[in-house]
Amino acid sequence: MAEQEASGLQVLLRTLQSSSDRESILTILQLLGDLLSGGTDRRIRYMISKGGSEALLQTLVDTARTSSPDYDILLPLFRLLAKVGLRDKKFGQKALELEALDVTLILARKNLCHSQNLLHCLWALRVFAASVTTAAMLGINGAMELLFKVITPYMQKRTRIIRAATEVLAALLKSKSNSRRAVNRGYVVGLLRLHQDWHSHDTANTYVLIRRGLLLCLKHVAALRSGREAFLAAQGMETLFSTTQNCLDDKSLEPVISIVLQILRQCYPKSPLPLVTASSAYAFPVPGSVTSDPPCVLTEEDFEDDGDEEADKDSDSEDVKEEDDDLETDVNKLTSKPGPDRPEEELRQYEAMCLELSCSFEDLESKPGDDLSFEETQYANHHHIPTAASLKRHCLSKDQLSWGQEREDTGRTSLLSTVKMGRSSVHLASGKAPGMNPYQNAQSNGLGIDSSGSEIPDIQAFLNEDAWDIDAMSCPRMSASFSNSTRPRDATEVINKLLQTHPQHIPFHDPCLYMAKARRTRSVADFKMMAFPDLWGHRPPPSAQPMLERKCGIQRIKIFEDIRRLLQPSDIINKVVFSLDEPWPLQDTASDCLRFFSKFESGNLRKAIQVREFEYDLLVNADVNNTQHQQWFYFRVSGMKAAVPYRFNVINCEKPNSQFNYGMQPTLYSVKEALLGRPTWIRMGHEICYYKNHYRQSAAVTGGASGKCYYTLTFAVTFPHDEDVCYLAYHYPYTYSALMTHLDILEKSVNPKQVYFRQEVLCQTLGGNSCPLVTITAMPESKSADHVEQFRQRPYQVITARVHPGESNASWVMKGTLEFLVSSDPVARLLRENFIFKIIPMLNPDGVINGNHRCSLRGEDLNRQWLSPRAHLQPTIYHAKGLLYYLSSIGRSPVVFCDFHGHSQKKNVFLYGCSIKETLWQAESTVGTSTLIEDISYRTLPKILDKLAPAFTMSSCSFLVEKSRASTARVVVWREMGVSRSYTMESSYCGCNQGPYQGLQFGTSELEEMGAMFCLGLLILELKSVSCSHHLLTRAATLLNAEEEALDHYLQRCSSSSSSITSELDDEPACLEEIDYSTDSSSDQEGSFSELDRLIQECAFNKEEGDEEEEGPGQGRKASP
Repeated sequence: MAEQEASGLQVLLRTLQSSSDRESILTILQLLGDLLSGGTDRRIRYMISKGGSEALLQTLVDTARTSSPDYDILLPLFRLLAKVGLRDKKFGQKALELEALDVTLILARKNLCHSQNLLHCLWALRVFAASVTTAAMLGINGAMELLFKVITPYMQKRTRIIRAATEVLAALLKSKSNSRRAVNRGYVVGLLRLHQDWHSHDTANTYVLIRRGLLLCLKHVAALRSGREAFLAAQGMETLFSTTQNCLDDKSLEPVISIVLQILRQCYPKSPLPLVTASSAYAFPVPGSVTSDPPCVLTEEDFEDDGDEEADKDSDSEDVKEEDDDLETDVNKLTSKPGPDRPEEELRQYEAMCLELSCSFEDLESKPGDDLSFEETQYANHHHIPTAASLKRHCLSKDQLSWGQEREDTGRTSLLSTVKMGRSSVHLASGKAPGMNPYQNAQSNGLGIDSSGSEIPDIQAFLNEDAWDIDAMSCPRMSASFSNSTRPRDATEVINKLLQTHPQHIPFHDPCLYMAKARRTRSVADFKMMAFPDLWGHRPPPSAQPMLERKCGIQRIKIFEDIRRLLQPSDIINKVVFSLDEPWPLQDTASDCLRFFSKFESGNLRKAIQVREFEYDLLVNADVNNTQHQQWFYFRVSGMKAAVPYRFNVINCEKPNSQFNYGMQPTLYSVKEALLGRPTWIRMGHEICYYKNHYRQSAAVTGGASGKCYYTLTFAVTFPHDEDVCYLAYHYPYTYSALMTHLDILEKSVNPKQVYFRQEVLCQTLGGNSCPLVTITAMPESKSADHVEQFRQRPYQVITARVHPGESNASWVMKGTLEFLVSSDPVARLLRENFIFKIIPMLNPDGVINGNHRCSLRGEDLNRQWLSPRAHLQPTIYHAKGLLYYLSSIGRSPVVFCDFHGHSQKKNVFLYGCSIKETLWQAESTVGTSTLIEDISYRTLPKILDKLAPAFTMSSCSFLVEKSRASTARVVVWREMGVSRSYTMESSYCGCNQGPYQGLQFGTSELEEMGAMFCLGLLILELKSVSCSHHLLTRAATLLNAEEEALDHYLQRCSSSSSSITSELDDEPACLEEIDYSTDSSSDQEGSFSELDRLIQECAFNKEEGDEEEEGPGQGRKASP
């Protein structure tokens, strides 16, 4: 009965195994070949599931063991085995159990002089070797010795055999035991000689794939420490480096050059960073801090595991969804709502931070800024509050005013009118090609025009006449005098003189007030100097800057330069010109080298080493009390020559990939340009790439794990002026003192009879700085009980930012939010009248001040401390969470909680939220979700922003709850406070690849606009909710009429969603060992399976092919993906 139910395929397979009739076997093989040659892989996989692999292997063994093997059967059988084996993950193990490995090796040895038979044996061996375990067994049985008999020096005959043999050998050498055997038997020298021979004779590049196969063999051997040592001893670095110098631009040699680069990177001797210790140069004693260990000597043992274990990762292991392993699938953890992490009576202290709920109307009318000193108030700068439309000049039509004119003239345009205008009016700087100097229009004689159109006198003449040193002026002291000035003068006097001779009008900024705030800011290193850009201020450029077009092969060029530095060090200067770890000063002001400085607020540069005349290696400082998180940099550089490209290599970056590989540029601020009336941070730099280098951290530092890798960010800068002073930064800096200055000016600019703006201290940080808490709402219409009650019953919105200090873009978004909320825009008025905004604009002031990238002064990520923060260790998180707990305890949980962040590896702006069902669905959890009840309104705000904000994209949003994010603000506020709309909003450091801003890098204008658009999104969210009050709907209707139905235009517009314009994202691959981050260059497969399929198919149709064949140029040049 079972036989009758068997399928036709199963009958064929059983007959094949049991039959001894030659014609029957040939007929079945022909039928199977025809069946599998057409259609898709589905047929082959079905055959595998029915025991096809075992049937073919058993037939091979039975046929080969006859006294006179029949090759008319064996050849089509080998072709079928190769085709099926490529798709069977357990093929190697099956072949081992059925003794097919030994049989195939015996047949190969018997046919060394018979090319056609040998070629088929090699195809089978290649498929067997795809399993590392099987490859190891083949090595034990002498497969490598056999292959070295086949792989000969250069010849034009038997090239198909030689190519197949090199591919089999490369597959075998993936096994550590085989690689070790190859090293012990001296095969490394032999492989190098073979490669040299083929490279030197193959001048027409006909046999590129043979050369590539030999290089792949070397690459796999070099994965072992002993293999690298043998390679270096055989002068392998010099050999491969020299042989590729003359062919880097030859596209036909791409398969060869990419493997050469990978081998050279593998074998480049690993070394520790040129630092005295991996710990930060700054130390701060805090409760619970751990004393760092002394530096350790780094050896090769720290880097690679050279053990005996075979890891069969290729064919026998099941696929693993690594990204899904982190998803939280415990329904109890997802649905439970823990109680407060502190006694209820302790929450009463936060009542004082919510005075709007209890104060009398008279109290609410108290004058703002009563606690400010006269020194600060005398410099108060009362500017008009701009709307988002005036923040975003290139969103306005061409006949409107440019950035150079007073912003009072443009502030009348409301945010709704900007939305109605559309989002595609962005324009680029005309005539500027990517990589060109944005300062190219600066006059060479030093004369300039300021923002109001007035001529500014020659800067250098002005400085010389007054005996000022531009170096000293560009980084002024907070008090006393400039260290290098010929006569001491008060810093405030100097700034006032500069402001008189070089007037600048930057909204919401005042240099003298900034100086007063900076004097109060407490830093670990006790900074005495201020960075000129932070003091003087920043005005966004009039147009957006395009992303930098990546130069083809730029990373390859830089890696070869690194290797040349190792092999040909004659022109290397290797002089330390700046270091936080060594006595100051290191720099000779009379020397030709650049001068560096970073000891100012938010500054980060630990060491600068002059490599060549115009090239410098830079090392950034780790976060305080940490050995990690080297990414943020911000430093001053001076003493440059104009029109000369200087190369900077930041050699101790940590992230495995960066948007610097996809169009992002660092930012630059020129002091001379600022004094010419262009005080602007701009994107600058060309020939930019980001790649893994040869530096490693000792395993002793990483707690026994293998040494951590470092990455190099390299970029070239051509400075706009001779002897200028410029500042370079990872992203647009935004300091703590800038925030405090901004808040004071905002508070003084509002009408206290209309706007309730309260600035208070949430807590003191570990470093002794105040963490500000801002409350914004509208004053009640009158003192009547109804109006006061409406005032007190307004729902809350809570927004936080800058928990990660290096994410300065979050502060620029927050700046846009704050300025919009206090503005006269009708949307802002509606928001103030219907909500109370609690804003903590900087959750990690200490980290921002001291130039950290991610951590607090304790060296810990504060956004991983929300589960159980402690007041004496994480005060800002403890009290931010306490304030949220207090609001929840009185029934006033926020409608929306949002934490502003920056993202280094994605483009656009997007939200992360929390959803139980989406998390369980994504994890393919067996727990039924049909009984779970979830408020799906968490998707409404991102959908609104997707239609509203030009930089936002819904397609990058995620609502998954990961285990590793359980202690973040987003997840804790969602889970513990029950806020369904709890978000993290991520803004790219780079820019947009969708919508009207597609191809543009973010400037501060775009980031500030996003902050204003977020506010508008909150209003739309409320209007779309079923609980929206009749009063708000009435006001919105009035606003709708006043704005010529701009709001209705938005609400009815569904086709402008950015996600409908361009599908996105994750178009950037991970940075592993890629050379140019393309799919072809990083391939590690010894010829693709599709290529082997093609060869087998060709052979099947050409059974009469002779033994002596040649590879044509086209065939030889075809790169395997």
